[in-house]
Amino acid sequence: MEATMKVAVMTDIGKMKIEKRPTPKPAPGEALIKVEYVGICGSDMHYFESGRIADFIVECPFVLGHEASGTVVELGQGVTNLKVGDRVALEPGTTCGECEFCRTGKYNLCPDVVFFATPPVPGVFQEYVTHDAKLCFKLPDNVSTMEGALVEPLAIGFYAAQTINAHAGQTAVVIGAGCIGYMTLLALRASGVRKIIVIDILDKRLKMAKELGAWETINGASIDIVKEVMRLTEDKGCDLVIDTSGNEKCVGQAVEMIKCGGNILLVGYSHNDRMDLPISLVINKEITFKTIFRYRHMYPIAIDALAGGIIDVKPMVTNIYELDDIQEAMCKSASNKEDIVKSVVKM
Repeated sequence: MEATMKVAVMTDIGKMKIEKRPTPKPAPGEALIKVEYVGICGSDMHYFESGRIADFIVECPFVLGHEASGTVVELGQGVTNLKVGDRVALEPGTTCGECEFCRTGKYNLCPDVVFFATPPVPGVFQEYVTHDAKLCFKLPDNVSTMEGALVEPLAIGFYAAQTINAHAGQTAVVIGAGCIGYMTLLALRASGVRKIIVIDILDKRLKMAKELGAWETINGASIDIVKEVMRLTEDKGCDLVIDTSGNEKCVGQAVEMIKCGGNILLVGYSHNDRMDLPISLVINKEITFKTIFRYRHMYPIAIDALAGGIIDVKPMVTNIYELDDIQEAMCKSASNKEDIVKSVVKM
């Protein structure tokens, strides 16, 4: 194995470069992974464009990327669940295992989580990475490592569907036709929901939502989405709304279109970090608001859905870049959201 590896480094807002760094060695309990694909996430683009998300602030130089898959090339002492040559998807958050949240299975809420590409923890835009072997999930023979890189966002979709108790017979609205909106659409369908309405302001995004199985789509730039949802549901309203946009106006509209007793799930972060909502209507309708933070226990479910052919994530990969082209990959992914659904970097 080479002593050094290529690493894509964010050197300033909007700037990336390739550096050579020492290839890491796995510690006890870790595996060394030859990274093959890394998805470019919305959070990567936020950090790249503005240098921060809420209280997480990038201090350059910094390595982005957390949606990763690859092949095991070396094992640290004591690792028994993997062997060299295994192809794996990497769950990116290592938790303490000792706090009240870890002990009760809610490990995604661990205050001491170490999560790839969440400052100050470096990410995986690099040729090799070491990771806790317990968080390296084997990919079946019929699941490619490119698909493996999309297990992370798919896990969010499944966690959203599980949290909001999605099931057959419901009508659901997904606001935001980005990668997470699509993954949520697919997870809702896998959970038995068939009447799924997807809302966005880009026709190309809505066209793909329809191809992925949306019952109906609405372009909110030209149509009153509340009136249209009420028309489509014969004035009954919908059972579920999952907002992946983080847009205050959209969440307010969700309150108007939801049935009495319905559930609204917030997935997307708000740019303003505050929302002004019609609270009287929320109370009158007895609406339940729920939120999710990343996911927990979802990797096996997501991988099983891919292996079983229940879900196909390949159509979402619209652009594949080489690591050496990381500057172009980040710039185009951030600036051309209409045409680019999901970019992946091939290592």
